Amino acid sequence: MSQEEYDQLPNTITVREFRVNGTDFVTTLTDHKQFHKKEMSFLYQQRWNIEVDLRSIKTHMGMEMLSCLSPEMIKKEIAIYFMAYNLIRSIISQSAIIHEKIPRQISFKGAVQLIVAGATTLIGMASRCIMDMANTILLAISTNAVGIRNQTPQPRAIKRRPKPYPLLTKPRREAVIDLENQYAT
Repeated sequence: MSQEEYDQLPNTITVREFRVNGTDFVTTLTDHKQFHKKEMSFLYQQRWNIEVDLRSIKTHMGMEMLSCLSPEMIKKEIAIYFMAYNLIRSIISQSAIIHEKIPRQISFKGAVQLIVAGATTLIGMASRCIMDMANTILLAISTNAVGIRNQTPQPRAIKRRPKPYPLLTKPRREAVIDLENQYAT
C-alpha cells in the first residue's frame, strides 16, 4: 500500500459485534436490519469451505509446489489445477444428485482417488462397458462420506516434514559455483 493510499483511509472505523451459539463475530457491516446475525454467522461458516477447497487443491492435487518458471506458465499451471478441481467437483455433484446426497458431504480426496483409479481402468475397457463402470465409480464416490468436522479452532501450522537438505535460495549456477569454491579451499 502506498503512502497516498494509506492517507486516504479513515482514522477510525465502526464495527459491530454479535454472538451466535457462543461464537463472537466482529464486522464492519453495521446495519443489523440488513445484515442479520444468523445469516452473517452462516456466511462465515461457509467461508471455511473456501479454506478447505484451497487446501484440497494444494495438498490433494499436488499444487503445493508449482513447477513452471515464467509468470505466464505459472498462470496456466494454476488455471489447469482449477479446471481439474472444477471437473472433480462437477463429478462429485453429479454423483451426489444421482444418489441423493449433499455434495459437501462427499470426500474430495476419496473422489480424486476413485477418479484416478477409475480412469486407468476405463482406458482399457470396451466401449459398451464404459457406462456401467462410470456409474459404478459415481456410486463409489457417493458412498465416500466426509467425517464429522468439529468446529474447534485448528492450529495454523505446516505439517510438512523437514527435508535433510536446505532449500535452494539462489540460482542453481550460483550455488554450484559456491560449492566448487568451498571444495577448492
